[in-house]
Amino acid sequence: METVNVIINGTSYAVPKGSTVLEAARAAHIDIPTLCYLKDINEIGACRLCLVEVSEGGRPFRMVTACVFPVSEGMVIKTNSPKIAASRKMNLELLLSNHDKKCLTCVRSTNCELQQLCRDYGVEESSFNGAMNHYEIETGSPIIRDNNKCVLCRRCVATCAKVQQIGVIGANDRGFDTHIACAFEAKLGDTSCINCGQCIVACPVGALYERDDTDEVFEALADESKHVVICTAPSVRAQIGECFGYEPGTDCEGKMVAALKALGFDGVYDMNLTADLTIVEEANELLGRVKNGGVLPMITSCSPGWIKYCEHYFPDMIDNLSSCKSPQQMFGAIVKTYYAQKMGWKPEDIYMVSAIPCTAKKFEVGRPDQSAAGVPDVDVAITTRELGRMIKKAGINFRALEDAAFDDPFAIGSSAGAIFGATGGVMEAALRYAAEVISGKKLEKLEFNEVRGVEGIKTASYKVGDLTINVAVASGTGNAKKLLNMVKAGELDVQFIEIMACPGGCVNGGGQPIQPASVRMNMDLRAVRASVLYNDDVNADVRTSQDNLAVQKIYDEFLGEPNSHKAHEILHTTYVKRGL
Repeated sequence: METVNVIINGTSYAVPKGSTVLEAARAAHIDIPTLCYLKDINEIGACRLCLVEVSEGGRPFRMVTACVFPVSEGMVIKTNSPKIAASRKMNLELLLSNHDKKCLTCVRSTNCELQQLCRDYGVEESSFNGAMNHYEIETGSPIIRDNNKCVLCRRCVATCAKVQQIGVIGANDRGFDTHIACAFEAKLGDTSCINCGQCIVACPVGALYERDDTDEVFEALADESKHVVICTAPSVRAQIGECFGYEPGTDCEGKMVAALKALGFDGVYDMNLTADLTIVEEANELLGRVKNGGVLPMITSCSPGWIKYCEHYFPDMIDNLSSCKSPQQMFGAIVKTYYAQKMGWKPEDIYMVSAIPCTAKKFEVGRPDQSAAGVPDVDVAITTRELGRMIKKAGINFRALEDAAFDDPFAIGSSAGAIFGATGGVMEAALRYAAEVISGKKLEKLEFNEVRGVEGIKTASYKVGDLTINVAVASGTGNAKKLLNMVKAGELDVQFIEIMACPGGCVNGGGQPIQPASVRMNMDLRAVRASVLYNDDVNADVRTSQDNLAVQKIYDEFLGEPNSHKAHEILHTTYVKRGL
């Protein structure tokens, strides 16, 4: 690797040639503050908070933005001079001069990059007085937009356009009137937004957040006429600890379950169960299509953001989608049919909550054809962040809790279901099932490493018995777009495709705890969080969906065979073609 020599705050360093000043400083463990910067996504020097002084070739020092300015041989860099501190403080005051400073009630309070910078630089108020913009808070979709708190960093815009390649938001108007909105001031809910929430986790302040449904859950918990139950997605246990100060990659399943029981839920269940059920249904659907000349490639249907994306942007491929409901919806359907019958409960008296890493799940609960018992399969979906807020509001000391276990009869879940939370996990779980069904014997090695990892697109080919299955995996709708265009152009021959709307899968979902740009620059959260799920897999007693005894019992007592008529009525759904 070719390097150049620079001097940062009086110390010499050899840094990679082509680095920006920001990258060089952080490689030297020197922090330069940023607000608009988001590694590989938004590098535009707009906020001016990363200002540093540089001197090249003995020339006088000048101010530059560290996130976009390249280093050169012999460059001298100052990152913390009084002049720099004064400039950063002035820029913060300018931002605050047009910012709604209701920090006490802001959902991002104590986890706001602007708030932290103001603390660091001693900014309490803005000395710049004058006009302020005032915007109506937009509440018509699962994603709430409050432009009164927007700092025009454009991180959300870049994420939507570059990563997800959807681009439904942008900068409207100019000068003092500039604001982030949809084209022609349309509401998010009236556009082809897929509710993935990647704009939320990119936002450094409280300008974007999910619709908060926690009050509804608290009301249900207080209603003695309701049986209030909750199921948690596999990636929630891998991230909930971040809401309480744990390092990313900490498995907090036991404490999470204990907290849910302390909140008063009548049943605390593991969504891994219906992840396994999804695999049994989906893998049999795939085998049926392969053997009977059905529509191929078949594409997974677990990610509601991806489903809505397909309906908007690839409506001609709707028939390629698996008809299986997502694990969240399957859980509600099973609880309100099978379990309701066993317990003698009326479906309308069951209040089904899901704890999920995904803002798009809030849209999914209201989709048509998601009411197996004549009432919605799931009543409300709350994000990992909402669950964290509920636990704090209830006064539960999460870190002091003793571990607890999920409740029967839905406590059993295989680790094949657990790895659903990572990109490639659904594919690997399905392959474990299909390989054993086709070969008629147990696999000696259950890992399908070719579909693991955080790469945006992965392909592999597997020969099982007389059948060769070519597969592909994509995460992030930008990668999904690329993959599907390759399939449509005949450049890629595959029979089975897994797509997750969020880059890296559910572990990087739009409803997960928000980490600042400084953490995201130095840590691949996708890999760190996914490691929790793969560690669970290695140590699990049950590692294939077909070995889940609870799933077997549901088929024996209620559904009959996989893909039976009854299974289709309860566990499968339909889709619609949407406009752009």
